[in-house]
This record gives sequence, structure tokens and C-alpha cells, in this order.
Amino acid sequence: MTVASTIDLLQEGVSLHRRGAVAEAAARYSEVLRRDPANADAHYYLGMLACQQQLFAEGAEHARQALANDPRHARAHVLLGRALSALGRNAEALACFDRAIASAPDLAPAHSHRADVLSDMGRTAEAVESYDRALALTPDAVEDWFNRGVALAALGRHQEALASFDRAIALHPGAAQPHLHRAKALSELRRQEAALQAVDSALAVERDLPDAWLGRGNILHGLKRSDDALAAYDRASTLKPDLAAAWLGRGNVLCERRQFADALSAYDRALAIEPDLAGAWLGRGNVFRELRRYDDALTAYDKALAFNSDFADAWYGRGNILFTMRRDLEALSCFDRAISLNKDFAEAYYANSLAKLVSGDYGEGWQQYEWRWRSRLTDASRRSFDQPLWLGDRDLANQTILIHAEQGFGDTIQFCRYLKLFDRQKCRIVFEVAAALLPLLRERREGIQIIARGDPLPDFDLHCPLMSLPLAFKTGLQTVPAEVPYLFVSEGKRKQWRDRLGARNRPRIGLAWSGNPQPDPGRSIRFGNLSPLLLDEVEWHALQKEVREEDRPHLGHARVADHSRQLADFSDTAALIAEMDLVISIDTAAAHLAGALGKEVWIMLPAHADFRWLRERQDCPWYPTARLFRQAEADAWGQVVNELAKQLTSRYSPSRQGR
Repeated sequence: MTVASTIDLLQEGVSLHRRGAVAEAAARYSEVLRRDPANADAHYYLGMLACQQQLFAEGAEHARQALANDPRHARAHVLLGRALSALGRNAEALACFDRAIASAPDLAPAHSHRADVLSDMGRTAEAVESYDRALALTPDAVEDWFNRGVALAALGRHQEALASFDRAIALHPGAAQPHLHRAKALSELRRQEAALQAVDSALAVERDLPDAWLGRGNILHGLKRSDDALAAYDRASTLKPDLAAAWLGRGNVLCERRQFADALSAYDRALAIEPDLAGAWLGRGNVFRELRRYDDALTAYDKALAFNSDFADAWYGRGNILFTMRRDLEALSCFDRAISLNKDFAEAYYANSLAKLVSGDYGEGWQQYEWRWRSRLTDASRRSFDQPLWLGDRDLANQTILIHAEQGFGDTIQFCRYLKLFDRQKCRIVFEVAAALLPLLRERREGIQIIARGDPLPDFDLHCPLMSLPLAFKTGLQTVPAEVPYLFVSEGKRKQWRDRLGARNRPRIGLAWSGNPQPDPGRSIRFGNLSPLLLDEVEWHALQKEVREEDRPHLGHARVADHSRQLADFSDTAALIAEMDLVISIDTAAAHLAGALGKEVWIMLPAHADFRWLRERQDCPWYPTARLFRQAEADAWGQVVNELAKQLTSRYSPSRQGR
């Protein structure tokens, strides 16, 4: 009987190894080493067997024995590197792969595993280069195409990542993960419908893949299909109850739906699974911000940052709370940190601009205010034109410029003052506004074409959003165009209202207490809370076009004339204001209109007022006839009303003083 040679034994071992006969293969390799203790290949294959059985320390030792006998055994260097990487010793593993490449530059697995380790070490750009070298040697390596895509996505190079995932799918359509990561790349590219198709392709391959249902929920959330998103998150958490990200996603949807109690419950479930999940702490902070529980919100954001100090969204959230609490310098520091972590963080730039503007830093404030167009908070009013944007950077002589209003009625009333500054530009102006403002704004506007939004636009050469005009005209705190009046009432309209009101027997005060039928704590007061103001010595008139049903019965009882049914548009409101001696208003369009008409106006402001009212001041650079009455603390309208009552009594009923 012929005794098998060590070469034959080694080949038998490899054959058995490939067929999965692990014990028999190990016996052959061991027999080779019994006969030839210096056989590097036998040590290599035994090391490979050990690593396949998760015995990485044993595998590393066999790889070292192989290299002790053959220092240029490139595959043994790769094996040692893989074992060390599995043991968490990435720096040593990287050196092994480098030695393997030095011995065999065309050994594709050395480049591939080197790329994997570089990815684990956070050296992602270098990892992509190594994947490229591996794929140049083995172009059909599906796993390398997939891992390359993951690395590119981590670098934010989503279009290139998409190409890698497409290649991996073309080579192996039956794997779910490339489809799932393709969906993530498409989502980052804001191709949400295509992303949804991709994640559904992953689910077609593996129907019960929890991460795919999670991804589907995230995409549907982005598409604002909240019911479908919740169903996807529920499926993910059913398949994998400890999937904290599914509970986090559910909380985020519920928070946006203002189902705050349910949102908090979802975040709590996520945190019970993963206590250091910064996103869930962020979500809790967002809920508390909406509930106006600012101290709790601040605590939650701080908790998020304790777990992830580079969490830009948490710095942004923290800044918003501090800004609301009027801690402006701290807020600015938070916004700056968020921006340093995410150079394209539009919402943080926008918030930063508001904090600068409210402090009177108009130079940088107006510049950063332009980020509103890239922010999700205001991009609904973004307009797209082929004509170039004008921001004061070119001569307008003989040109036609379209000025288009944005945001609310009050904003249009405040900033339409800038139209007069175009007189020196020798240009033609088309001014597009909400239809309700047309009759008012057309009064004494010779030479300006004023049209309603939605009507066909005439030809024009350039355009500028209305609230970009302060930037275009380089407005500083000392150069606000504050000449009033800049809005006017037609004599016919004014006579109509003078006749309607009849003879004047007492001083007339116009009153506006709510800016929206839906109560806003910063811009609404219950009418009943204003009773201390309603002196008998004064004739009171409501300036509200929309009166909440809960307030309407109280108007007659308080002898406040309700004109809401006669206020067809803002020209009617302006004519009514023109007949008043004084206007008292919450921060709403009526306050702006009174100021623009040059009427004396007392404006009630929340503790954290809009940027245009600045901080602390009782006067306003935008409206010389305005006087500001501010809350000392959030929701403290009683103190504001009492101060107003004191001032009214002093003016209109001095005999009551001291009683």
C-alpha cells in the first residue's frame, strides 16, 4: 500500500474543506504537520478552519506559524489580518494586509479586506480606494461592490454609491441588502418615490426583513404618508421588538402629527431598548419644545449631546430653546456648533439669522436670512424663475423687476415700504401680492404694476422676494426706511366707513387680539382676558376680520363693535383704522397696518417676540408711532393687559387714577 505524500494529504484536506467536511479536513492538515512541522500551507489552512469556526485567536496563531516558516506567504498575511481584525486589533490587521500586498500586489482579497478594516477605522476615503483596487482585479466581486457603495454613502457621495449598489444588484439580484442600501442612497438624493420602489424590491427578496420595513417607514415619513409610515414601523417592531430605530421612527411621525403623548411613549420604548439612543432624546426634546416645557426640552437635548456630542440636530434644538428663553448668545453658540458639524444645515443658518436680527445685527442677519429658501420650514413659499435673482448687485435702469410677496399679510405690509426705494433705480416694478391686499396696496402706487398671486405674470427681467429687499438695500438698524405713512386709504373708502360709524362722541380705539382662528399662545389672547382695558370713556371697535366663535358673544356684552362681516379686504380694515384714535393689537397684520398708516399703535408682544420687534425695546425702528408692551415671562398676558389698562386710564380717565 502506497503511503500518501504530504502534497496529496494537503490536497485531500483542501477538497474535504471545500465540501464542508471540517473534521476530516483538519485531520489531513494535522497529519501533514506531524510529518512536516514547517509546512506553511498546512498551518494556513488550519488557521482558516479555525477562523471559520470563530476561533480567531487560534486562527491567528496558525497564521503566525505559517509566516514563521514562509514570511512571504501573502495569503497567510491576509488570514492573520482577518483574525486580528475580528479580535478588534485593526491597526495590526492593516499592517498585515499591507505586507500581503507588498508580497503579492495582485492579490485581490488583500485589497478587499484592507478596505473593510479602513472602513471600520473610519478612514472611509482610503477604504474606497482599496475597494477600487480590489475590483480592478476581480470586477465581479459582489461584496466589494456592495461595501464600496456603503463607504461612498458614508462619505455623502450618494450618486456614486447608487452606481455601486446597481452593479452589485446586476451581479446578484437575489440579495436584499443592496436593494435596501440603494433605497437609502435614493432617499438621500431626495428621490423618494424611487427609494420606495427600491425598498419594496428588498422586501420582494426577503419579506420579513425588519430593516427593510424600517427603511420603508423612513421613506414614507419623508413622503408625508404618515399612516403608511406608522404601519411600516409597526411591522418592523413586530418582526424585531428590540429594534429601537423603529420606535424612534414611530415617535417622530407621532410628534409631527402633534400626538405628543403617544410620541413620548414611542421614544420611551426606544430608550428602554437603547438608553443611549441620541435620536430618541432629540425626539423627546422636540416634543417638550412643542409643549412649551422648555426646561424639560433643554434637559433632553443635553442628554442627546451627552451620548453624541457631534449631533448637529441636537445642537440646533438646544439653540432653539435657548433662543425662545431669550438666552441669545448661548443660542447663537449652539447654532454655530450645528453649522460647524453640518455645513449645509439650512434650518440652523435660518435660526441663526433670526437670533442675529432680533439682537439688531442686521448686517450678517439679513445675509443668513436667505437660507430660509433652503429650509424645510419655509421652502413651501419658494418660487422658481428662469430670470436671475436681484439682491442689489446690479443696475436696474430700463429693466423690469418682479417683487413677489412671501409669508404672511403682516410681512407684506411691513416690507412693501421698500418699493419707494426703487424710485432712484429708474426701473419698472411688478409687485405680486395676495389678492386680499390688492385694493389697499394699489392706492397711490402710480408707476407700479400690482397683481394678485396666481394671475398671469407679465414679462420681467429680474426678480426679488419681498423680504430679501432689506439685504438688497443693505438695511442696518440705523437705516431702516421708517417714513410713515407709506400706505393710504382712498377718500371714498374712508367716507364709507366714516358714515358707517356715525358721529364721534368719545375717543375711538381699535382692538385686535387674535391673528388666527387657531389660537397661537404668542399671537392670541382670549377676548375675555382683555376686560380690564374696556373703559366706558372709550368707544371700542374690533378690527378682526375673523372672530373666534367663543369670542363673538362677548363683544356685544362688552360694548365692542364687531365689524368682521363688513371687512371685505384690507382696504376696509385700513379705512376703519384710519377712523381710530389709537389701535391696540397683538402681533398681527392689524398692528403692521396701523403702523404703516402712521396711526398710533400699542402692540402686545410675547416674552419671545418675533425678530422685527428686537429685544427689550418699547419703541420700534420700523414703526415710529408704535409702542411695545412685552410679557415679562412666557404666557404672562395678565401683566401686559394690566399695564395697558394703567396707560389707558391715565390718558382717557385720569379721574380714576389713585382710586
